[in-house]
Amino acid sequence: MRTLVIGDIHGGLRALHQIMERAQVTKQDKLIFLGDYVDGWSQSPQVLDYLIALNAKNDCVFIRGNHDELLLHWLKDSTDNLLWYNHGGEATVIAYEKVNNETKQVHIAFLQSLQDYYLDDQQRLFIHAGFTNMNGVNFEYFPRLFYWDRTLWETALALDKNMLATDLLYPKRLTLYNEIYIGHTPVTRIGETVPVNKACIWNVDTGAAFKGPLTIMDINTKEFWQSEPLNNLYFEEKGRN
Repeated sequence: MRTLVIGDIHGGLRALHQIMERAQVTKQDKLIFLGDYVDGWSQSPQVLDYLIALNAKNDCVFIRGNHDELLLHWLKDSTDNLLWYNHGGEATVIAYEKVNNETKQVHIAFLQSLQDYYLDDQQRLFIHAGFTNMNGVNFEYFPRLFYWDRTLWETALALDKNMLATDLLYPKRLTLYNEIYIGHTPVTRIGETVPVNKACIWNVDTGAAFKGPLTIMDINTKEFWQSEPLNNLYFEEKGRN
């Protein structure tokens, strides 16, 4: 049995199909999704349908992303959010015009069931964005930061590679877990389109919301498989570009 982690999907069902096929995922594989299933490309409702069905077949962990939370608020309260609308929400709103109320209720239940983070028995943390408390996720005062924080990744990026974990100045947050798997901040921002490892952090968001591929990675071997760039799969759409 493999444990596979999947980066931010952002409504790209075609890419999700590709990585599942390319990684030859079976019912024996454990799947950990890092959040942001929606917003960007045109198939956000279909992505949620796919994940809900997949959960009945596979051992799945679904982490909450910030875009998933934004969609939940819109589905429940029908409140306009211009910032969300301009950052991928527009495609989602348009897509939901063809979704019936019964399906919307199923999606609401799924979005409400998402986990803030997942910690396995080998002290490997899976979280959408990060955390700020120096003592770890169990001590976080502001849980919304689990899916909004960028400081954890920025700290890892800026860290002196020659600094030892035993150094007094070494960031304590990067000593708490053996590995941390995140999405949220695309590695395309630093010119990459493959998973990036900095300190104990693996960033698996390879820019599927924009012009990057979607990625699935075996956390034990670090082998990964990718889709075609999403702008090629949805050439008639703009995504979040």
